[in-house]
Amino acid sequence: MRLSPRLQNLKPSATIAMSVKAREMVEAGIDVISLTLGEPDFETPDFIKEAAIQAIRDNYNHYTPVGGFLELKKAVCQKFLRDNGLHYTPQQIVVSTGAKQSLYNLIQCLVGDGDEVILPAPYWVSYADIVRLAGGTVVEIPTGIEQNFKITPQQLQEAITDKTRVLLFSSPNNPSGSTYTSQELTELADIIAAHPHIIAISDEIYEHIVYNDDFASLASIDKVYDQVATVNGLAKGFAMTGWRIGYIGAPQWLATACETLQGQITSGTNAIAQRAAITALQADPESVKFMKEAFTQRREIVLQLAKEVKGFKTESPSGAFYLFPDVSEIFGKTFGDYTINNANDLAMYLLEKAHVATVSGESFGSPNNLRISFASSVVQLQEAFRRIQQALEHPKP
Repeated sequence: MRLSPRLQNLKPSATIAMSVKAREMVEAGIDVISLTLGEPDFETPDFIKEAAIQAIRDNYNHYTPVGGFLELKKAVCQKFLRDNGLHYTPQQIVVSTGAKQSLYNLIQCLVGDGDEVILPAPYWVSYADIVRLAGGTVVEIPTGIEQNFKITPQQLQEAITDKTRVLLFSSPNNPSGSTYTSQELTELADIIAAHPHIIAISDEIYEHIVYNDDFASLASIDKVYDQVATVNGLAKGFAMTGWRIGYIGAPQWLATACETLQGQITSGTNAIAQRAAITALQADPESVKFMKEAFTQRREIVLQLAKEVKGFKTESPSGAFYLFPDVSEIFGKTFGDYTINNANDLAMYLLEKAHVATVSGESFGSPNNLRISFASSVVQLQEAFRRIQQALEHPKP
């Protein structure tokens, strides 16, 4: 008995794997602080939950249209216009079971054997495996803390070949928190427009968590509108990770293809979650601003705490809720029985000795870094960094 070759080459998500390890230690009675998952530590706002309860009362119990309720598609269109200046019709919208499925749908529809997909590194852990599952070839563009983890137009130009099919990136970025400015996106758009065989997938799931209020959508640049698929969802901005609602706005031919694919896999998304999503998207974004305000406070706290950790080199994230320090200064050092050769070793050492769960940057395409989520309480964050500093500066035998 054997698995298919595509599954034999598929690795578990690094963020989920570290979360599982941390959970197992907690179940064994160990006090572990987990800073691994990208999940807001808030509850879904009550007005959204009430909409779901009302949907149950209204008997939304049946199969839904594959691409989403028309009312929800219209709400997505209104949201895109209100928040991003993007003009989409309902025929250009596909609602899926989370933004991850939206990304998977797009790659499956666009990428075939040997097609190249450009991934600016660091990138979200699932991007590379989603590409490989479609038979595509990953082309990484390395960045670093010195350039704030953002690619330059020259780097993009040099990475493009006749086989390039897709540019896939997120802004704000997971894991670095870097956000492309309007000017930076315009400069990248000049390169994309010069290569009409390329589709750019812009993952904007962290849109509502931007600290300098300078957020722009790539598709808002007219010259590349027809070359961009915009991905978003409700998980991060509305604390609705478990509701599993993602969506795309894309050229109609591509949206139609995604809907066809989805019709053979999951079909329509959960009816109750869709009704709640309508209420969420129609609400004033100010109604969830309290979450961003909390993350803003935590960002300042963890930046100060990280500066006190010897061997951590940090850049202030302009979006999302992650710190992504360069930890390469620690490589080669020994702490008791542990020799830290790379970020994987460091993450495991901090888990086993400091009882703080983080994620190595290797799976994000940045092996010199460590991803630390600050979507936790201030008390937990302060204790976590105290433990990290203790483990690195005064290790116990």
